[in-house]
Amino acid sequence: MNGRLALATVLALGLSACSPSALKGVDAGALDAAINATIGDPGTCVLIGEAGSGDTVHRFGSNVTCGRVLPACDGATRTLEDLLHLTAKGRQAVNASCASSPDGARSVAWAAGPIETRDELVYAAAMEGPNTPPGVVVADKLKNAFVKVGLIQR
Repeated sequence: MNGRLALATVLALGLSACSPSALKGVDAGALDAAINATIGDPGTCVLIGEAGSGDTVHRFGSNVTCGRVLPACDGATRTLEDLLHLTAKGRQAVNASCASSPDGARSVAWAAGPIETRDELVYAAAMEGPNTPPGVVVADKLKNAFVKVGLIQR
């Protein structure tokens, strides 16, 4: 086994050993695959957190993508973690979209809310790029991904 593969394996095992119990019964790899298949894009980040505290229990997206400060579509700016914490406290759904570049060539979509059938969990998602769908579409596609992997029970 080469050095990089060994390091990747050790890191993956370490992360899976520390996987939070909040996603009990949900395969994190399958969840990432479902998110990737529905809204996956280099400009996409999805955070799942604990209701109340807003502590992140699952992240889809890179540190750079998830840490960006983007227009909040209300005249302010925010990070996705900011939205996750607001959603964890208020449990209000958010679906917003607006231009993210001065020329309007790029846009940002925000989607957040409680995860149905999982009172202990909330999610927040952001997509940013030239062909970003509206926030309400992002929310709908994520709901389908959550159902597919059993995060939302039907």
